[in-house]
Amino acid sequence: MLEKSDGSGECTECELTLGTSKESASDSSEEYAQLQRRIFRVAFFVTAFAVAITAIFFDFQVSISLLVGAFSGVLYLRLLARSIGKLGNSTKSVSKFQLLIPVLLVLAVSKLPQLQLLPALLGFLLYKPSLIFQFWLDSRSND
Repeated sequence: MLEKSDGSGECTECELTLGTSKESASDSSEEYAQLQRRIFRVAFFVTAFAVAITAIFFDFQVSISLLVGAFSGVLYLRLLARSIGKLGNSTKSVSKFQLLIPVLLVLAVSKLPQLQLLPALLGFLLYKPSLIFQFWLDSRSND
């Protein structure tokens, strides 16, 4: 397995060669950017599908409330992804700033009579299926 040279404590046959940290950081940041784009693409598709179905079966207020909630959910996801992207480079923890988005959504729904709370909250959660779908795709590609 590992052969040691004459008492020097160095391994002659096993040199661990890693790429430069800039290359690996660049590759991982590009991979993370591609993952973000895939998740946002699926989130927008799920949002468009849900709003279309809601517009067919429910009234205009419900579909607008769902759309406002979905856009706030995508904004929340974007802020969370940006905070995670900065993790390790410039910060040591995830920012809590994105938690302001659901609070602002509930405040906006309570102040605007055109919006309804339950469809807006369901719309906010529409980013979750895109995360589940992406996880499912990644787990299938690894098998």
